[in-house]
Amino acid sequence: MKITLLGTGTPAPSLRRQSSGYLFDLGGDVIVMDHGPGAHNRLLEAGYKATDVTHLFLTHYHYDHIMDYPRLVLTRWDHGADSVPPLRVFGPSPLRELTDRLIGEHGAFAWDIAARVKSPASLAVYQARGGGTERPRPAPDLREVSTGDAVEGCGWTVTVGPARHVQPHLACQAYRLATDGTSVVYSGDNGGVYEPFIEFASGCDVLIHMNHFLSGTELTADYRRMTGSHLDVAETARRAGARMLVLTHLLPQLDQPGVKERMVAEMAAIYDGPIVVGEDLMTVPLAPAERRPAD
Repeated sequence: MKITLLGTGTPAPSLRRQSSGYLFDLGGDVIVMDHGPGAHNRLLEAGYKATDVTHLFLTHYHYDHIMDYPRLVLTRWDHGADSVPPLRVFGPSPLRELTDRLIGEHGAFAWDIAARVKSPASLAVYQARGGGTERPRPAPDLREVSTGDAVEGCGWTVTVGPARHVQPHLACQAYRLATDGTSVVYSGDNGGVYEPFIEFASGCDVLIHMNHFLSGTELTADYRRMTGSHLDVAETARRAGARMLVLTHLLPQLDQPGVKERMVAEMAAIYDGPIVVGEDLMTVPLAPAERRPAD
């Protein structure tokens, strides 16, 4: 399994960090989890195309996690012609309604899709890419999932777990990907020290966790509870027994000189495993590199 961080930022504008996106290359399948603004550009920079992606898992429907969702669906449909099967998409309710509002007959991209389906020029492009005489509308394979559900793939399983964020306004969840004796947990947006999530992440090899801000800078107690701070994340990783912690969903303030170093040092006093501060396009190791003399 190869893990690539596509976007490690937040809704805050940043040239350094795009919004949430994570890619798992399993050989036969390519899984993407969340696809926020800028994540699709990072996917291209990482050497992948929309047509390479087989499965998409969405944790919740904040715009910084889904804005590139229609781009992935439409690009894959447009360039794949008849050569790729429908993209398999998983997420909490209302995934079907959300998708219909984007690419349905009356959705935001209905005029674009109508032109590509009916225009002779667009049909010529479609046929040149391997399509037939008639062009079907985009039709991703949608499945709404919730905590406790599992999705089976070729040699892998994704289990849906709990996350505490902005319920009841948005359904929010986490995912655990298991393959070849290795498990990776992606928290989505999970706040505070949340017991159900800790149990869900127990014993994972890699925990990719939202690390939004520094403890003590939260606006309110409820903000910390729904969003989580660096000390909350360290405590979560410690209690879950995660073998490696990868920090993501980082506000720009955390990239200031000295701030990141202080943050990691304070977290290391709580959690004694490897702590990786995520960066866009970083390939995450499944185990720490061995130290050798004179390296």
